[in-house]
Parts: sequence; structure tokens; C-alpha cells
Amino acid sequence: MKKIVIVGAGPAGLTAAYELLKAPEQYEVVILEESQEIGGISRTVRYHGNRMDIGGHRFFSKDKRVMDWWFSLMPLQGSPSFDDYVLDRSKPLADRGPDPEEEDRVMLVRDRVSRIYYMKKFFDYPVSLKVQTLRNMGFLRTMGAGFSYLKSLVYKRKEQSLEDFYVNRFGKVLYSMFFESYTEKVWGRHPSQMSAEWGAQRVKGLSITAVLKDMFHKASGKKDSGQVETSLIEQFYYPKFGPGQLWETAAAEIMKMGGEIRMGCPVSDVKVENGRVVSVSYQTENGMQTVEGDVFLSSMPVKDLVSSFSGTPVPADVSRVAAGLPYRDFITVGLLVDKLNLKNETAMSTLANIVPDCWIYIQEPEVRIGRLQIFNNWSPYLVEDPERTVWVGLEYFANEGDELWSMPEEEFISFAASELEKIGIISKTDIRDSHLEHVKKAYPAYFDTYEEMDKVVEYLDGIENLFCIGRNGQHRYNNMDHSMLTAMEAVKNIRAGVSSKDNVWNVNTEKEYHEQKKG
Repeated sequence: MKKIVIVGAGPAGLTAAYELLKAPEQYEVVILEESQEIGGISRTVRYHGNRMDIGGHRFFSKDKRVMDWWFSLMPLQGSPSFDDYVLDRSKPLADRGPDPEEEDRVMLVRDRVSRIYYMKKFFDYPVSLKVQTLRNMGFLRTMGAGFSYLKSLVYKRKEQSLEDFYVNRFGKVLYSMFFESYTEKVWGRHPSQMSAEWGAQRVKGLSITAVLKDMFHKASGKKDSGQVETSLIEQFYYPKFGPGQLWETAAAEIMKMGGEIRMGCPVSDVKVENGRVVSVSYQTENGMQTVEGDVFLSSMPVKDLVSSFSGTPVPADVSRVAAGLPYRDFITVGLLVDKLNLKNETAMSTLANIVPDCWIYIQEPEVRIGRLQIFNNWSPYLVEDPERTVWVGLEYFANEGDELWSMPEEEFISFAASELEKIGIISKTDIRDSHLEHVKKAYPAYFDTYEEMDKVVEYLDGIENLFCIGRNGQHRYNNMDHSMLTAMEAVKNIRAGVSSKDNVWNVNTEKEYHEQKKG
């Protein structure tokens, strides 16, 4: 029996453990988790009867393996959810699926509504070319955007930066309106200072052309062919109590299958000898502990992994690149309010007639808030009283130790509430409760030494029994399903006795994956 040591109990680590333990007679699995929380950035925070999704997680994948995996743990609803029942909204239901009013282990079908808030007006996300958009922009701005886009079709920039990437697809005017300031909020860097690779991974095939295709596709009344851009999907799946519920369920199943999850165990030393990891040491309440193993899977940040190596000296160039890899940290504020000051002018019905958005991208340049979640619309079960209160999440992007990160909790909550009031979304007098969460290394960034990341990858690949998986494990701004796929590919290699990691690193890099749904 081989002993597998996994660092991190996020989506990648838990997926790997679950897949390995399908053959419990072959593998002994130990997971080491730094925190006391299951799910990593995909966890769900509980506070005074309400639940916060850290970052917002749509459950949708172009890979059938991932979809089947989710549904095996959380079956699709067979009866309407609370809000759909009250509002008489129709949703696709599974035959003999669980009733979310009676059972907790259930996946809901939710409407995807995300819009941009700019000039105190709503714009579709991604930007659509309908009459309301043109009316919001005004004639002169619309004409400028049109000519700018036409120019981008003829004069293509060499894509050396993220700015070049956006301008080539949307034109300079739309880039300036809907991408420039928001990107700078998120990353703390102007798009001209960032690699175009971020766009290649996150925006993928989205462009004006994709928007037009989607618009005409809908206008024709044709059904989805299954090859729609992820950013354009109209419905997604979501666990009744948020993403953390799924990962807590996965953790419980892993332990039933014989796996071990050690919480509160930050790894501080990874011993490498003769091109193999031989042991991992971690801190506990009782001092340092060491675990040996045959194969090691790491979802810890690459920077931390490389700095923890001992036994064999790490080449200076590799250490330098790894140490310089940048991250963006995350702060979210939950506000429980009596109401929003936003009118629901859509045709979509909602409880208390709030706006139907899951999240709203805040493009207003005079505030630092980047995005707003409305948890009521993710799932009515995230909110203790969804008919009388609105539970929102204000998302900020920071660097550990900077002004925002270091602000005292009460001061930050007051600051965030004032920003939301300033742009007309709430009144501070309507606030009932609040909560603050800090998340370190939430977003791997694509600047500084990232351009030399291949040096680190080559070195890590040379460690025969080490597989790097997940968002931070590969320093890639991957979605949850991509993180899971890195784990699945790693497990496939472990079972086959394959030491190559090419397929693991290639997840979310191949054009085929970006643009087509796999069967």
C-alpha cells in the first residue's frame, strides 16, 4: 500500500483524496490543512444564522467528469427551492431528486445574473449590444466605442500586456469603460503592467464577436449547443448552503473511506533527497510532527512550497523566481440590511423584489469596492430571513500589510458601508449586522517574476514523486473545476505509475479546453 500525503484541504486536495480512496486497498491518504476550515477559498463562512460564500462560486464546468463528481455528492434538486416555490419560478428538476425544503444535501439550479454598475447604471456583464446599453452609454460614447472597436479589428496590437489583450477584443473605449479601472482594483496594477496570459485564462474566447454570436443565438430561439463561453451561461448549479457545504461533504466522505484529515497543521518543511520528497514536517499544538510518504501532492502556494524545501539545495534562480511570485489578498464584508436602494427594473421576479444579481461588478472609479455579492440570489438558504433582509458581500482586493489590510475591523466595516452608500446602493441606517473576513493569497498574480515561472515548473517537475495541484499549487488563477481537474490528472498518473506532470500543468491552457465542452 502506498502512502499519499496531500497538503491542503481545498478543492484540489479533497478531490485528489476522494479519487485515490476509490481504491482504499491501494492507498493510505493523509491530508494536512493549515487552517481549521475545509474548502480553502471555496469555503462558506457561517455568521449569526447567515452564510457567506468567499468570492462567489458558480458550479458549472465544460468537463463532464467534474459535473458528475459534483452531482455524486450533491444530487440535483427534484422540487422547487423556497424562493422558486414562493415566486412560482420554473427550473429544470431531476426526476426523484431531493426536495431542498426537506433535505440539505442537494444541488440547486440558479439563474446567473451578473451586471456592471457604472455611472450608477446597470450594464450587462459581459457587455451586450442591446438598446438599454446604448441608452445608458449615450450617443457620443456609443459612436466612439463603435469606431474604436472597428479600429481594433484592423490594427491589432502585439499582445505583450493585458491592456493589449483587452483592446484587441473590445476596442480602446470599451476597454477604458469596463476593464481598465476594475482590473487595476483587483490587481493593484495597471493592465499595461500585467501579462496577457491572465486574459487568456480568465476571459478566454470572450470578445465582441462572442457577445454577438450569443446574442443572435438567443434571438434565433436555438437551444444551447453545449459550446457556450463560461461567462455567457444563463444558469448554474449551487449547493443549498454554499460551496463549503459540498467540500465539507467531500471531507466527511473521505474520512468514511478511510482517509485522514489533520486540521491546524501548517507545513513548514518539505525534505527532498535524491530527486524525491521523503517527508513533510508540520506544526501542531504539541510541536513539530513529521510524516513520511511515497507520493506527495501540494496545493500550498508555490512561493511557500519552494521556501520550505530542505535536504537538497534549491538553485538560486529557482528560489528567486518563486520568492518573487505575487499574490493578491482578499477582504470581504458581509452586511445584513433591511433593503437595497436599487430598483429591480428587470423582468425577473425575486423575493422582496430585490435586484436579481448574484454579483455586481462595481466600475465606479471613486470607490475601492470591486464587486458586490447578493447572497439571497445565490441561494435563499444562505440567509436566515430572505424575505425581510438582504445579505450582501462587499469584495475588496488588497496586499497583506497595506492600508486596507491593516485597517481595524470596525473602521473597515464603516468605510465599506460608506462606499456602498456613496454610490447609492444602501443606506447605512438600514444595516442590521456585519462581518469581516480576510483571505491571504486568494489570487495568484501574473506579473513580477511570473514571466520566469517556467524555471520553477521545470525544477518542480524534476522531483519525481511531487505533484503540484490547484490554484495556488500551480500559481494559476484557475476556476474551481480547473483545480479539481489538476487533481484528477495527478491521480490518473499516480495510478498508472507515470511521473510526468505535463497533463497536470496543461489543465486550462489548451485551446480545446477553453472553447469546447468535453464529453
